[in-house]
Amino acid sequence: MSDTRKPQASGAALRSYYCLCGDFVLVLQGKLDRLPQRKTDGAYIIRTQPSPSIPARKFKLAAVPSERILLERVGGTEIRQGFVCSRCRTPIAYQTTPPPAGNAPFLYILKGAVTETQGQIPPDAFEGERAAVVVSNLA
Repeated sequence: MSDTRKPQASGAALRSYYCLCGDFVLVLQGKLDRLPQRKTDGAYIIRTQPSPSIPARKFKLAAVPSERILLERVGGTEIRQGFVCSRCRTPIAYQTTPPPAGNAPFLYILKGAVTETQGQIPPDAFEGERAAVVVSNLA
């Protein structure tokens, strides 16, 4: 007996994202650039736990935990649990609770840390970086 039912739409398509080194680091329901961004650092916000009116977003982070840091901010402090690429150790994401990823209500993907096209650096990868000044001593 065959199943002739039509598949049900399950929301937005899953998208794969890669580290700047080319390693796979994230699969996400929907496009990353359509997510809200944090005002403090421009990081993309993934809702990992549902609220009464907003569902959680499906995702899988393939980055590994790094060190936890305490960040001083105006009005208080913020604890960040970082996640880095397992291959090149580039910072990819953070959350406010210990691992695993998704253990906090939100996961923040650093702006410019991932690309949808493997081997292509996104235009915002080095946004906000200052140009290096090369000084040569030819004496």
